[in-house]
Amino acid sequence: MHILKSTKIKNLLFIGLSLLFIFVLLALPTGFEGALQFKDAVKCKVQIESVDNSSLIDTGLIRTGQQICKVKFLNGRFRGQTSIGWNMLGGSLSQDKLFHPGDKAQAVVHHDSGKIISVNLIDYYRLNGELVLALAFAFFLIIFARGVGLRSVISFIITILVLWKILLPLFLNGFNPILVGLVAVAIMTFIILVLVYGFDKKLIASFCGAMSGIIFAMVLSIFCSKAFHIHGAVMHNSEALLYSGFQDLNLTQIFMASVCIGASGSVMDLSVDITSAVSEVVRNCPSISRKAAIKSGLTVARAAMGTMTTTLLLAYSGTCIAMLMTFMAQGTPVYNILNNNIVAAEIINTIAGSFGLAMTAPLTAVIAGTLF
Repeated sequence: MHILKSTKIKNLLFIGLSLLFIFVLLALPTGFEGALQFKDAVKCKVQIESVDNSSLIDTGLIRTGQQICKVKFLNGRFRGQTSIGWNMLGGSLSQDKLFHPGDKAQAVVHHDSGKIISVNLIDYYRLNGELVLALAFAFFLIIFARGVGLRSVISFIITILVLWKILLPLFLNGFNPILVGLVAVAIMTFIILVLVYGFDKKLIASFCGAMSGIIFAMVLSIFCSKAFHIHGAVMHNSEALLYSGFQDLNLTQIFMASVCIGASGSVMDLSVDITSAVSEVVRNCPSISRKAAIKSGLTVARAAMGTMTTTLLLAYSGTCIAMLMTFMAQGTPVYNILNNNIVAAEIINTIAGSFGLAMTAPLTAVIAGTLF
């Protein structure tokens, strides 16, 4: 009873410290708040009352021109008022949108002393739906997994904030992406594992195992990126970033860091699986030898690795489906596909992450078997 009470107190302490860390991150400025493109304009939610598509020009699949919409403001200083909004189409299926009466949209209003000058319709308004989805996700986790679910939600929030408040600003400020990526991943891994295990031997085993795999994945990504002559511009929107005034950024090193960050989740998952398995084996059979405990961990590691590597392959392949379909539709030979720089970059992502898993599995089993 005393042990259970002590464990409960520790869990509450960890949760409290994690919540405090979240508040600190929320208050932490990124340093780029003043770079807001529309800082002198009002952002608000509007409802489309009517549309005028007479100025649109259709050329095959391409639609250009402007859509003129009558809008009603649903929040902000102009709430309840109506005005004319402009929706500019540039011929991009991925960027353009076509509004219909009843749609909710995000608008940027330029005004002069309260008098509306122009209303630009930016995109569909999705914030309410995203909030509902996030709350439903958190509710499901907490109801299903209770305390563990609550800690999972907290770790999810911390991960987002570390990426947004620490990692990205440091990248933009020109700090070494490889070093920053490793430190950020180490921070996230440690906090998440503390929320899972608390401060005990399982934390040490899983953290050391996970970081060994992550570091190995990073080293391999550096070597392969140089060997395959991969430029960081293969990352989506990377060129737009350079043209936004950050031409001195080392995109290739950022790509290398992204490989490490992308693999860290699976690596962490595998280390937790192996650590928990070895811990349970030792707990249920205290007389087990160190060698037998390590062997049990390796058995679990082999089984988990079989699915984890495939998980990485499917995760990265899923982002390239349209590109692969284009290659097939055009009859591009397989050797040309494999030699393509974007495909080569995804191969590095997959193989480096898989090697990270391969390194994590045995090391975690050995460390856990030795400690427990």
